Amino acid sequence: MSAKTKSIQGQIILDGGKLQRSFFHRAVVLVCQHDAEGAFGLVLNRSTGAKVGEAVVANLPDVLKQKPLFLGGPVQPGALSYLHTDVFVPHANVMENLNLGHSLEMLVDLGESYSNTQKIKMFAGYAGWSPGQLDAEMARQDWLIHPASLDLIFQIAPDQLWRTIMRQKGPLDRLVADAPDDPALN
Repeated sequence: MSAKTKSIQGQIILDGGKLQRSFFHRAVVLVCQHDAEGAFGLVLNRSTGAKVGEAVVANLPDVLKQKPLFLGGPVQPGALSYLHTDVFVPHANVMENLNLGHSLEMLVDLGESYSNTQKIKMFAGYAGWSPGQLDAEMARQDWLIHPASLDLIFQIAPDQLWRTIMRQKGPLDRLVADAPDDPALN
């Protein structure tokens, strides 16, 4: 990240239609870290089709084993990350009231103290960018930026998330949102 580039940590980036035939085609990524060392994000709308308990070999509370597991990105698909929120999360490290964790021990603690207001989303793998790489992709306008919210992260169905956000962006983006996945089928 150059001195004149502003961090987009805590924001969502999404494919605006330029990432066809790539892993990030129609992806919605929460940028969890963006600084001089590079960037780290989690794809919010790619389900693995498995429950956490089917993929993670650990003694997790049942409430966590039943949660869907998402594919956070193409880097280290065996690495576990999770986002969690509750009524109040002190020292949140992604954005207000949203924390990113990687510790299995902390995840077990969260699962054992589960409350009706707590939300947890778990990911295998992540999206990563070397220093300056995401900035270059942003300069090429490969990505659109959108404000992140807890509702977008935890409430919108993952298979509807990209389309929902694109429809909020503007008239041209609404056209892209309603276009077929493969433009050749149009």
